[in-house]
Amino acid sequence: MIGVDTNVLVRHLTGDDPQQSPRASAFFAERSAADPAAISIITLVETVWVLTRGYGLSRDRVHAIVRALCRSRDVVVQHDGVVIRALRDADEAGCDLADALIAHLAIDAGADGTVTFDRRAARLPGMQYLGNT
Repeated sequence: MIGVDTNVLVRHLTGDDPQQSPRASAFFAERSAADPAAISIITLVETVWVLTRGYGLSRDRVHAIVRALCRSRDVVVQHDGVVIRALRDADEAGCDLADALIAHLAIDAGADGTVTFDRRAARLPGMQYLGNT
């Protein structure tokens, strides 16, 4: 198994660089269940941000990409079960995946919940709004 940096994953997913994208895609083509690519939570969150903010992909499209990565036999996504639950909650609450991951990872680590000043994130299970009502 070998870890993947955000720039390699983005080049593979977007195919936007004539030199780097083919190398990134070749790297992923060589992966297998016996020798998967490892995608950390940080790489995943950065990739989501780059695809939505930098490339203008819709949230639905990016969430579909993340789900596909989690289901792939050739990729190991760190905390993939948490990621899938966070995707569901982000979709239901209409908030960012990063906020849902913050909530779920805190609970997974044993926290009772997470406080936030973000009203939208406060819709998530496990989040408590700390601002003025």
